[in-house]
Amino acid sequence: MTQFRELTRADILPLEQYERDRRAHRQRITALKHNRRVEVGPLATFYFENFDTMWHQVHEMLVVERGGEAQIADELAAYNPLIPKGNELIATVMFEIDDPVQRARILGQLGGVENRMYIAFAGEKIVGEPDPTRENTSPEGKASSVQFMRFPFNRAQKDKFRAPGARVEVGIEHPNYHHIAVLSDAVRQALAADLG
Repeated sequence: MTQFRELTRADILPLEQYERDRRAHRQRITALKHNRRVEVGPLATFYFENFDTMWHQVHEMLVVERGGEAQIADELAAYNPLIPKGNELIATVMFEIDDPVQRARILGQLGGVENRMYIAFAGEKIVGEPDPTRENTSPEGKASSVQFMRFPFNRAQKDKFRAPGARVEVGIEHPNYHHIAVLSDAVRQALAADLG
């Protein structure tokens, strides 16, 4: 069941308990993410987040960084804003380019891309809102390879998105990167659960 609340300290398992069951947690989240991942063109992937993906991310950060109790509050503050609260979809958008020279060149041509992402369906078009606390595009015009996007929905838009068989597109309309992906119905249904 989708949870429309933030993570609290009470949600965080003791590290040794999480590590003991880490393989099972990873398998559960991998299965969950299967219908929350959308490739838009050859380089961009939208990873739609929810309570469970952020719960997993916080635990993974704690395992990797080993910051103990002092780290927990920082991780909760960092990842709670990425949990949809019932009136939005939230995506981590990654431009995945392995070669560092090619990555720098391409991202240097994608300045402002954070203002060009959208979700379209049933005559509606919701333009994503980038995380205002980050530098999404540098002063030199280079886009960040990771963007955090919020797509706010009103009640009528939520109803249209949830309608069985609705055709939903996720796209980027940037002069140097113009691509669209049509969601499978399984992905649409998984994301519809985020909309309360």
